[in-house]
This record gives sequence, structure tokens and C-alpha cells, in this order.
Amino acid sequence: MLTCFIRYEIDPFKKEEFAAYSRNWGEAIPRCGADLIGYFGPHEGSATTAYGVYNIDSLAAYEAYRARLAADPLGRENYAFARKERFILKEDRIFLKNVSSQAGGD
Repeated sequence: MLTCFIRYEIDPFKKEEFAAYSRNWGEAIPRCGADLIGYFGPHEGSATTAYGVYNIDSLAAYEAYRARLAADPLGRENYAFARKERFILKEDRIFLKNVSSQAGGD
């Protein structure tokens, strides 16, 4: 099992748009095959840093999931919404493995 951490740099004046984007992924991501942990937006401290976090079985499963997400009507709509509103300034993604538990350390 891998955990994908997506770090976003968002426009601090468009936090509500990012929240709407996040709620849409709350529907689309699980439907397309990933275990969504959640999207996290600014609250205290940085006004521009946000995260999306989900689990996926493998990098091969991730590729299939991304194809399903791109074909999903809400997924397509959400990608278009982000492009139109331009609230995401930067996006970085990293895949990490849980090594703190016995099951994750295999």
C-alpha cells in the first residue's frame, strides 16, 4: 500500500474554490478506486499550503485509477474547474510507504 501526498500551493484569495474542488474529489476519488484520507486546506499558519492524501495499492493501480479519474464526469468537471479558476498555483505529489507499522514495513 502506498500513500499519495499532494502538496498544493493555492491562491490565498481562492480558498473557497479549493474547498469546492476538494469536496468534488471527495466523491470522485473513492468512486475511481483510491482510498481517500482527505483534503486539507489552510486554517492557521500558511494561507497558501493545502494537501490531498489518499492510499492506493501500487503504482500500477495508480495509473489505472488516474485513467478512470480522467474519464469520470465529475473528475473531468473538476479538472476544468481548476483550470478555469486558477486557484492552484503549484502541485507536487509524492508516494510514501508506511514504515511505522509492521504491516507497512514489509
